[in-house]
Amino acid sequence: MADPAAAPPLRITVAHACEPGQVKLWELALPQGATVADALTHCRSHGALVAEPVATGIWGQLVTHATVLQDGDRLELYRPLTVDPKLARRQRFASQGARAAGLFARRRPGGKQGY
Repeated sequence: MADPAAAPPLRITVAHACEPGQVKLWELALPQGATVADALTHCRSHGALVAEPVATGIWGQLVTHATVLQDGDRLELYRPLTVDPKLARRQRFASQGARAAGLFARRRPGGKQGY
């Protein structure tokens, strides 16, 4: 049997959007068999994380803190939504007007309505 201590470390990237439009990335080297919780603990111990993330994901797929990480994973830390996306879309649509927004805003010259 191979010694787990002799196995090469996992190389993962942690991505966290602290503020809108700003993403921070950290490269971590964790032992084989490390979980999402281990990665969060490592980030907190090095002062990288200030607040507890609401949800976590690997490459856009939601995962729990007990999920075992694989080499090359991108661990994403999600923050809570400040605005309901449906409400924001409605407000944007109302401010732009019906003709300037939506799926059929730009039609071909001479095209039919709705196509």
